[in-house]
Amino acid sequence: MRTYRNRTAVLVSAATAALALSLTACGGDDGGTKSAGPTDRTASAASSTSTTPVAQSGDKEQGGETQSGGEGAAEQSGGKSQGQGTSQQGGGQGENAQSGSGTKATKAGTPLCTAKGLKITAERQDGPPYTHLTLSAKNTSGASCEMKEYPHIHFLDNARGIVPPVAKSKPASPVVLEPGQSAYVAVRMSEGGRKENTETVKEFTVTLKANGGGMAVVKSPVAEGLSVNPQKWATGYWTTELRNGADEF
Repeated sequence: MRTYRNRTAVLVSAATAALALSLTACGGDDGGTKSAGPTDRTASAASSTSTTPVAQSGDKEQGGETQSGGEGAAEQSGGKSQGQGTSQQGGGQGENAQSGSGTKATKAGTPLCTAKGLKITAERQDGPPYTHLTLSAKNTSGASCEMKEYPHIHFLDNARGIVPPVAKSKPASPVVLEPGQSAYVAVRMSEGGRKENTETVKEFTVTLKANGGGMAVVKSPVAEGLSVNPQKWATGYWTTELRNGADEF
């Protein structure tokens, strides 16, 4: 009886142990599978989810570094950024240029002064020898007009040519005359030397060739006429006022 009971107890214990081990194994596998699977998936998902933004964040940071002067491939991003800035600046400049063109167009649209709209007179400068005179061109047209370059002066016949201009007297900006305003030109007729060969003229012509033509006949400011020397004469450019230095020749 004891032997049977012992065997029975052993068998029951063994069966119980086997069942417990089987349940434990099954429960461990299921539990491991259930717990480990989601955990791994979550970890994997978290890893993949976090990896991509980090990479993007890194790219953005590189782009940010590029914009602030980064090196390498990031410079392309900075270059594009700077390029866009330059393009915008270029656009601004383009608008300014258009605005400037408008201003130029306005100036270009100002009509040229004509001989009909001007009163041109001559005045001999004081003090012997009388070697210089001043031409004045008063705008009588009633509207603004532009005076270009220098007058084409013929003191004698056309074969003697025009009085040559002096480059240093050229003004830096366009000469625009308002109604009633005058432009001036200094003219050297001779050097006043006693042995100098001069000719006397009582009138001469002024052609506004740069202003599209038109000619005015100007009388000598003195009754005896003007003594001129074709070898020494010279004229300045039109300007709104005679300037020391630039108009002294």
